[in-house]
Amino acid sequence: MFYARRSRFETIDITGGAPELNPHISKLIQEMSPLASRLMLRSNLSALNDGKRDHLFELLKSYRVIIVASFPSLNELQTDSQRSDGIFKVSIHALKKLNALGYGHKGSGLGLNLVSNPTGAFLPPVQVEAEKRFRQVLKDKWGIVFNHLFNFANVPLGRYRRWLIKSGNLEKYMAKLSSGFNPCSVEGVMCRTMVSVSWDGYLYDCDFNLARGLFMGGRKIHVSEMPGPPEPDSLIATADHCYTCTAGSGFT
Repeated sequence: MFYARRSRFETIDITGGAPELNPHISKLIQEMSPLASRLMLRSNLSALNDGKRDHLFELLKSYRVIIVASFPSLNELQTDSQRSDGIFKVSIHALKKLNALGYGHKGSGLGLNLVSNPTGAFLPPVQVEAEKRFRQVLKDKWGIVFNHLFNFANVPLGRYRRWLIKSGNLEKYMAKLSSGFNPCSVEGVMCRTMVSVSWDGYLYDCDFNLARGLFMGGRKIHVSEMPGPPEPDSLIATADHCYTCTAGSGFT
């Protein structure tokens, strides 16, 4: 929080596997809210809607936190196979509760964005078309509305990378990513305008580099050592997973 106060970032993004599980999440939202123009929460809908955190719904609304929610697929079997049995229904219920609070409705000022990613060793379809389909199906079947859909490729890290190796798909998938390189996406890649802070206070160029263990610019720097945001044109640590952010429409 002291780093955010020193840096005055435009956007603060509270993320993690499931930031709702952090026992200090309420305090984090309350204290971070005045420190940036936009406060975002990368929501794991199943964690938000597990019956133990109902107070978070009203808290998020009160501080007008933008929700970016993982919703992999419109197919229940695909979502459950990727995340766990029953996750699809829990997520649908969570989206309905957010809609009831005003989230996702035009003019409410309560942003609700969804994130979809394919199952398997595939690249995602065109985002514009995917958003139209999600919007129509969610509205027609469950009466759910949202603001935007972000349709991203899977990043070859962690469990997904292990699955790619085990299934013999890593080389083919990396070839798909590299052959899909779009030079126009480079200007907007997130590592050029963000800094990711780990739970122990060390800095990374993005969340994926954090997962890979690649420190910001290749140097191990603690948040206490940084007077403000990284300097423009600072070095950015890269590896093969970076092809994900430059394939097709990119990953922002």
